[in-house]
Amino acid sequence: MAAAQTYQTPDTNQITTNSQRLDYDLVIVGGGIVGLTLASALKDSGLSVLLIEARAESAAVMKGQAYAVHMLSALIYQGIGVWEQILPNIETYRRVRLSDGDYSGVVEFNTKDINKDDLGYVAEHQALLYPLQEFVKRCSNVTVICPAEVIETKYLADAAVTTIKVADEIKTIRSKLLVAADGSRSRIRQAAGITTLGWKYWQSCIVAFVKPEKSHNQTAYEKFQPSGPFAILPLPGNRCRIVWTAPHSEAKALCALDDEQFLAELQARYGSHMGKLELLGERFVFQVQLMQSDNYVKNRLALIGDAAHNCHPVGGQGLNLGIRDVAALVEVIQEAHQAGKDIGNIHVLKKYERWRQLENLVILGFTDILDRVFSNNFWPIVVVRRLGLLAMKYVPLIKVLSLKLMIGLLGKTPKLAQRF
Repeated sequence: MAAAQTYQTPDTNQITTNSQRLDYDLVIVGGGIVGLTLASALKDSGLSVLLIEARAESAAVMKGQAYAVHMLSALIYQGIGVWEQILPNIETYRRVRLSDGDYSGVVEFNTKDINKDDLGYVAEHQALLYPLQEFVKRCSNVTVICPAEVIETKYLADAAVTTIKVADEIKTIRSKLLVAADGSRSRIRQAAGITTLGWKYWQSCIVAFVKPEKSHNQTAYEKFQPSGPFAILPLPGNRCRIVWTAPHSEAKALCALDDEQFLAELQARYGSHMGKLELLGERFVFQVQLMQSDNYVKNRLALIGDAAHNCHPVGGQGLNLGIRDVAALVEVIQEAHQAGKDIGNIHVLKKYERWRQLENLVILGFTDILDRVFSNNFWPIVVVRRLGLLAMKYVPLIKVLSLKLMIGLLGKTPKLAQRF
C-alpha cells in the first residue's frame, strides 16, 4: 500500500505567493513517522499545518523496518489519541534480557521493576505509519501534499518561505515556522547551514525477520558480543526482528551467504532457547552512525528526529528520541501560541532546543559508550562491565534507574505523556 494512497491532496491553486499573508502557521517537511506524529499532535492546537512528503512510497516499508517503541513514546501516542489504532498491530514485551557473551550473569528486567503492565512494544514500520496517516486525514487543520519536492527555503524576519514543485507546478508557501523531519541527510538542515558533529562506526547492522519454533514469550533480548550487540525483538505472529551488529566486512560477508548458511550462522548467535529458526523475507545491511546537530533551531526553523540526531541502534533509542522531540516541540509552540507569541521566533524555539539537545546528547553518549564497552575483549574493560552487570542485577536502585533510562522514563516528561 503506497503512502500516497492515504494522503489528501489540496487544491494547489489555493497556495498563494502573496507576501502580505501567511498560507500556514507551520509547515512540516517529511511525511515519515516523526513528521506524521508532529502533524497528529497538532490536531487541537489551533494552528494551520501543511505536511509535505516527497515520496509516494516509503523505503522503510519496502525494507520491512521495525522499531522498539518505548514506554514514554506509547504515553505520547496515547496523549495524541492514536494509540488505540496502533496497539492491535504491534507486540508487547514484558521482559528484557541483557547478557554479555557466555557470561552467566544475565540481567532480566520485568514489569515488576517499575510497577507497569508492560515494558515496551515492537512495531513494524507500517504498523505505525498507516494509523498515523489515517489519523492525519481526520485532522481538519492539517493539509498534506504528497508527492511534492522542496526546491528552495528562505527564512525572513517574519516568515519561512518554502518553494515546492507539485507535479509540473512551482508553488511558494509562507509560514511562521518550518519543521524539518526529512531524515539524517536532511536537505533542509544542510540548506540552512546547520553543521553537525559525529562519526560513522566501524560496524554495520544486519536486519531480518525470523520465525522461531518456540514462543518468544514477549521477551526482548540484547546479547552483547565482542563484534557488536545482537538484539532480538518480539513481533506479532510469534515472529522476531533481529538486529545483528558486526564490523563492516563481517556484516557484508554474512549478508552474502545463501539462506541456509546465513541461518546456520544466525542460529549460533541466536541460541537454541526458541528452537529452530525460519528466515522470513530478505535481509538488509546498513552502516551505523552517530550524529548531533550543532543547533536544533534557527529563526523560523526547527529540526526533529533524524534530521537533528542519529545514534547507535543498541537499545532501540532512535525513533523514540524523535517522538520525544515532537512532544517537546508541540508543548513549546502551543504554550507560545496560547500566550500570543510568534511560534517561529528564535527565542521561543530555543526553549525546545535547550530541552531536547541535552537529553538527546545523554542518550547518544549512553549508546556510544555501551557499544564501545561491550564490543571488545580488552580484559580490564570486560571485568568492569561484568561488575556493572552484577550491580545492575543485584542492586535494585541501579537496576530500576537503568531500566527507566532505557525506556524513556528519566528526564522531563512532556505534557502529552502526562494525560495518561
